[in-house]
Amino acid sequence: MKIFVTPGSSAAATILITGAIGDYGKTLTIDKSGKTDPNGNYVRITLQKGMFELDSTTLDAKANSTKPIFYKATCSAQLSATGPVTLFDGTGLYKGITGTLNIIETYAFISPLSTSGQNKGKCNLSAQPISQYSSITGSGTVSF
Repeated sequence: MKIFVTPGSSAAATILITGAIGDYGKTLTIDKSGKTDPNGNYVRITLQKGMFELDSTTLDAKANSTKPIFYKATCSAQLSATGPVTLFDGTGLYKGITGTLNIIETYAFISPLSTSGQNKGKCNLSAQPISQYSSITGSGTVSF
């Protein structure tokens, strides 16, 4: 199975799955008790034919400890983290789902320059990026 996620600006995102599962829908980042949490280590995946959850604790730890590559001369940066997630708690067509996916998270951005003050002309990393990119992809074996 392969997944393709387009992250949103909050806890929600869109997902497309190919291979063993041909389906699409939404994701929601949650905490262990199932409450919406943009910083949670679990994800609820709601598809057209059912739903399941995944535990992204290991992947999140790797992403949080990875330092971005920053290019000071162009105020641009990139970050990529890879790690496993485990699937569980399926409903509908995905009842009894188990498996592990290897996920790759990729982020890149360009920051604006400061326009005034002592940092005029330097990268303003506290401002909204002027352009950004993010993707989450992965593959693995599942059964249900």
